Amino acid sequence: MAESINRQILFASHPEGEPRPENFQYAETPVPEPGPGELLLRNKYLSLDPYMRGRMSTAKSYAKGFELGRPLGGGTVSEVVASNNSKFAPGDLVQAMGGWQDFALSSGEGLMKIDPTIAPVTTALGVLGMPGMTAYTGLASIGQPKPGETLVVAAAAGPVGSTVGQIAKIKGCRVVGIAAANKLGFLKDELGFDMALDRRSPSLKDELREACPNGIDVYFENVGGAVWDAVMPLLNDFARIPVCGLIAHYNDTQVPPGPDRLPQLMRMTLTKRLRIQGFIVWDFREQLPDFLRDVGAWLREGKIKYREDIVEGLEKAPEAFIGLLKGENFGKLIVKIAD
Repeated sequence: MAESINRQILFASHPEGEPRPENFQYAETPVPEPGPGELLLRNKYLSLDPYMRGRMSTAKSYAKGFELGRPLGGGTVSEVVASNNSKFAPGDLVQAMGGWQDFALSSGEGLMKIDPTIAPVTTALGVLGMPGMTAYTGLASIGQPKPGETLVVAAAAGPVGSTVGQIAKIKGCRVVGIAAANKLGFLKDELGFDMALDRRSPSLKDELREACPNGIDVYFENVGGAVWDAVMPLLNDFARIPVCGLIAHYNDTQVPPGPDRLPQLMRMTLTKRLRIQGFIVWDFREQLPDFLRDVGAWLREGKIKYREDIVEGLEKAPEAFIGLLKGENFGKLIVKIAD
């Protein structure tokens, strides 16, 4: 192998509020050598996802925080370049957790081989990867959409939200997506949503009420903040709320201002018999075969479409991630590391 340098983006410091460039550090190290049973992976594509902000915090969460001075973690499409593991051969393409670097070692555990003849390999980080499975499992297991119901999804143009909305349409729902103003045409014209609303509109509450004349049966929560404030009064009896993310609050350094709505929410939860459930995609890992079967088929049939936002160059990852938390990407955000 000609390459001798492994470029890395290290986690330099814990951010206070919004991440900044100084929270990341570029480094170069020797390419590691695989030991007994190990593989050497060359990372081709890196997935950037909102959950990474939580792993940059010192607060306890569902996943271990990033380690200072080490490469940040993240999902990758990687090529096996050297193997001491009989299950994988050089040239295999795999879905891995290779992180923010050119090369990574792996024991082979958790790797999934990718067949590039089925779909573009980048879909393993998006619609056929963790975001797509998040949408599929959260909606099926918690949202439980039924024909004729109204579903609202926040961050609707993102890889999770766009998949949620399209699956809900397949299930016969009326779908209302909430996203940035420049993404509304994509939701209606390309993805077939019934309505698309600007998340920053000063009249969002009134617009959402008009878009949901029969109330809201399923709300797929990705955002929180002002969007949740608009949704909450419209929830129907027995509404289901899968809580996938709260990106509006990831950079908060203190409790958001405003009235305390917890007593109101608890009363609504009781009187309307709401189901509000947070989840992590791997809570439903047993559904992986169902997800790959169903979403793979819908993708081939043209019932599900997707959009990717690909940034060239590992060195662009910090800037792209900072922009992700501000909603600057349009589609699944991926960093192309190598050809």
